[in-house]
Formats: sequence, structure tokens, C-alpha cells
Amino acid sequence: MPYIKTSHKTQPLSTLLDIKSQKNGLRCTVFSVSGNEYIGEWQDNKKHGNGTQVWKKSGAIYNGEWKFGKCDGHGTYSVLLPETKEYAKKYCGGWKNGKKHGHGTYLYNSSAVYEGEWSEDHRSGWGRMYYESGDIYEGEWLKDKNHGQGIIRYANGNWYEGTWRDGKKNGNGKFYYSDRGQLYEGFWVDGVAKCGTLSDFGRDEAPAPTKYPIPQLHLVDMQLVLKEAQSACLHRC
Repeated sequence: MPYIKTSHKTQPLSTLLDIKSQKNGLRCTVFSVSGNEYIGEWQDNKKHGNGTQVWKKSGAIYNGEWKFGKCDGHGTYSVLLPETKEYAKKYCGGWKNGKKHGHGTYLYNSSAVYEGEWSEDHRSGWGRMYYESGDIYEGEWLKDKNHGQGIIRYANGNWYEGTWRDGKKNGNGKFYYSDRGQLYEGFWVDGVAKCGTLSDFGRDEAPAPTKYPIPQLHLVDMQLVLKEAQSACLHRC
């Protein structure tokens, strides 16, 4: 039986080098042309798994999970403070496709903090915001604005509970004037109270109550009056 010699075709050197340079699995520090650094896991030449990225220009660091080259999963983003040359945590939580997504906490500064739900880099869903002024909002968000049901407690002790739209009080709500012991219940349009009732509420415990209590007045059909006023406001908007 004749023997047939098979030829082994040698691949070009450039192809072999390209195969060797493909990144898969855990790798040591990899530097990009721009000077950015990455150390962690790879798959099909893309960051995939757990890893740490350092951006040379800004000095920012991301440490966490990756999927196909983008931050995806749970991770922490920190920035370099130029005055102290120390790192300060800015965001810790969920990511999806390179954007903040899911539950996470963002530190705007030492006094302003948001903790809650995110969607495509925006505060969206249920969350709590601590403002630098001392005010605290807890409720629903949509694209970085108070939107839906929520409560805001002001630093002076007053608070509002009700409906929001595009960052402003809109719809039915209650405003508690704890400093003077009064309660407003009514309808709001773009942050302005349009129609409602004002009554004494905790007046005896208020630090600065009004000089005289509000007299008890009763409408024959209060709900009908409020309904008609709300309808008139909505038609003008």
C-alpha cells in the first residue's frame, strides 16, 4: 500500500503573533495606546469577568464586573482628587452595558448622596436623595427628576407628601407646616398650590404657631368644589 506524505502548511508569522496576542482568561496589566490600564479577565479579546480599569487622563478607576468590554454587573467607580491625590468613591452598585443600572449609591459630595434605583445612567425608580441643604426626598424618580409618589422632608421640619411630575409638585398632595402647626391639602400644578384646604395640625406643639387658630368652616360639598377646581386647572395647563 503506497504511503502518501501529508504536507503541514505553516501559518504566516503575523498570523501566529496575532493568535498569541488574543486575550482570553486572566491577564496581567494591559496598557492601551492612550495609556489606560486594565488588569483582569478577558474573553475573545474583550474585558469580560472581573477586572480593574484605570483611565490615565482622568485618573478614575472602575473595579468590578465586565461583559464584552463594558462595565456590567456590580462595580465601584472612584475618582482621583487632585488636591489630596487620594481616591474618592463616587458610585457603587449595578451596571449594565457601561451605564449605571439597577440599585446603587452615588456620592455627589460629602453631604449630597443618592441611594436607590438607576436606569441607563439616570435616577429612575424608587430612591432616596440626601441634599446638601439638609432636605431629604424619598419616592419615585424618572430620568433624574422626582416623578410619581414621593415625600420630601425639609431641613426646617416641614414636609410634602404627594404626587410629583418632572421634579415639581403636581397633582394631589399634603404640605405640613410643622413650624406653625398647619396642614394644606389640595391640588398642585408645577410646584404651585392651586386649590385646597388649610387647617390647624399640631398647632399646640408648633414652635412658631399663628397668632389665631383657623376657624372651623364647612362647605356643603367640599369634594365637589375641589373636583371642579382641579378640572379648571387641568384645562388651563
